[in-house]
Amino acid sequence: MPHFQIDYSANLEQHVNISALCEHIRATAARIDTFPLAGIRVRATRVDHYAIADGDPKHGFVDISIRLRAGRASEVKQAATQRIFDAAQEFLAAAMAQNSIALSLEMRDIDPDLSPKTGSIRDHLNRSHQEASS
Repeated sequence: MPHFQIDYSANLEQHVNISALCEHIRATAARIDTFPLAGIRVRATRVDHYAIADGDPKHGFVDISIRLRAGRASEVKQAATQRIFDAAQEFLAAAMAQNSIALSLEMRDIDPDLSPKTGSIRDHLNRSHQEASS
């Protein structure tokens, strides 16, 4: 972990490259020591039905949810939260200057006893690194 879920209003697709936003978040997360590379997942979901503020359809939103296994110190989580938020804000700055967009982010701990995981990504990452160094 962490898993990043980006929900965004459909009206932003004409103003924001959502795939590039996902990659920007992934690259930023990969540079944060507390996030294991193999556990990073970033996905985005377009929201077609929403109502914001005064109901004007020009308003849009990007909401980022970060889920990660419990156990990190509060200061570590706060620093990571701020780095991801800053990266998203930087990426969206031009779109936010021209459009009415709300940006929000929340990080939540996941109880590891209630969230089993398995996968082979680490094995494949290790193989790729071994092959690259050969």
